[in-house]
Amino acid sequence: MSSYKNLEEYDQEVTKEVQEKYTSILNGIGEDISREGLVKTPERAAKAMQFLTQGYDLDPVKILKGAMFKEDYDDMVIIKDIELYSLCEHHMLPFFGKAHVAYIPNGHIVGLSKIPRIVDVFARRLQVQERLTHDILECINNTLKPQGVAVVIEASHMCMMMRGVQKQNSVTTTSGFRGQFEKQETRNEFLKLISSHLS
Repeated sequence: MSSYKNLEEYDQEVTKEVQEKYTSILNGIGEDISREGLVKTPERAAKAMQFLTQGYDLDPVKILKGAMFKEDYDDMVIIKDIELYSLCEHHMLPFFGKAHVAYIPNGHIVGLSKIPRIVDVFARRLQVQERLTHDILECINNTLKPQGVAVVIEASHMCMMMRGVQKQNSVTTTSGFRGQFEKQETRNEFLKLISSHLS
């Protein structure tokens, strides 16, 4: 497993195979794949799908361990409003929103950019929001071994907005807490900080 790869590099074999599947899908829904706007759509869609699911090829533990530093700091570290985009595994439609992640170091800190990268690694797989929250939480907890970890995700799901119940303004919130964040006082401090606008 690699760290971040060049996002414009695609496996030609995979691209060809997925491209053929998209051609079949377009034919199946009654589209004319020879018309100008659709001629290159199967190839574009195949590359887009590889980009959106590149998290399967990335090792989140390796990403975190590559930027761990010994440090005595033992107060809360919060990275909030991390944009995330993922695909719901039930309908393969997008869900998108923000992740808020905090940890309390226990002898080691991690490079700040690595937390959003971990969010991306797990988001760029077919997901459900509940598992995405858990994956991020457990990866940080098991790798960094901090005093505590907290993850909150707020997301809108196109499978609810475009189809089914068609509720355009609904937002789903999931959360997970480990260690010190299981204490109400610490958890409340985290929730207060992610909801405030500091200047």
